[in-house]
Amino acid sequence: MVRRIGRSGANAASILAKVYERNLKAMTRATLAGGKRLAGQVRRATEQLHAPPPGPGDWLTGVALGPAGARTYHLYRPPGLKFLGEKLPLVMMLHGCGQTGRALAISTRMNRLAARERFLVLYPEQDRMANAHGCWNWFERRSGKAEAELATLMAALDQVQMLYPVDRDRVALAGLSAGASMAVLMATRHPLRFHAVAAHSGVAPGAAGSAGGAIGAMRGRNLPAVLPTAVGKAIGAAAHFTLLPPLLVLHGDADHVVAHANAGNLASVWATATGARPLAPRALQRGQRRPALVTEFRRDKRTMVRLVDVEGLGHAWSGGLGSQAFSDPRGPDATRMIWAFAQRAFRERHGA
Repeated sequence: MVRRIGRSGANAASILAKVYERNLKAMTRATLAGGKRLAGQVRRATEQLHAPPPGPGDWLTGVALGPAGARTYHLYRPPGLKFLGEKLPLVMMLHGCGQTGRALAISTRMNRLAARERFLVLYPEQDRMANAHGCWNWFERRSGKAEAELATLMAALDQVQMLYPVDRDRVALAGLSAGASMAVLMATRHPLRFHAVAAHSGVAPGAAGSAGGAIGAMRGRNLPAVLPTAVGKAIGAAAHFTLLPPLLVLHGDADHVVAHANAGNLASVWATATGARPLAPRALQRGQRRPALVTEFRRDKRTMVRLVDVEGLGHAWSGGLGSQAFSDPRGPDATRMIWAFAQRAFRERHGA
């Protein structure tokens, strides 16, 4: 027996079909709009990554190839550069975890200082495929990943020195957190390529050989054993101790990410390696900024290590822009201290 659908039933089915069609169209429009929003967000994020930080000068982008693959970098070039006969100092800046080179440039305001003092600034970028958090893999020494990444960073430096008017006798290296740890490791491998090094909130070279070891080192565990073993091998394998460049160590005593004990350990490692002896600490207080304790380590009247312990500073760039992550405007100006330290190292190296 075939049951016939009444007129009311047919109308109900028609209404349901129309409602379904309207909902389907609405869902399609919402999906397309969401896709467009996501694409816009990705596009804006990409544009922001490559957009120049505020201020005069040029923000140039390049790519370097090395054993770790390709790495993007940005080069800040101050305005008014003379292309014939002028060679400028260079500061290589390595960002920390969760940062980009652009973010580090904005936080530190290093470009503003470079425009005034006339030097170039190189900002390599970690690839998120190499480290999901954007950290430089300074700790992956057992696997060889650290050395491969280090060589790729050196390839970026080589490329910039070839393409731009860099004074190769005035090259400084600085980093924050993971960037600081990679910076000091780079200096042990290529001590003649860098004439000053600054490590802000990092750990000593050789303090870890794997991710697990890195966590322990960052928390300040087993640091006394570092000096005669792993660090000695890390430094001694590449260069005679006295060839290491002068080192500026900056760290906050309220740092809960990289334990403050790492600062004294790193300074002691470098001082021992360069034959430098400590002087009496002195207090540093500038205006309303956080106070600091400064300890100089000298060899033959030359400062080989300067340790700056900042009171109340967490895991952040001292004196950085307050609107940025990992940045504390209340600390003494680390950017100015790094450049002043580098200038002094340049002069002392050449006997000026």
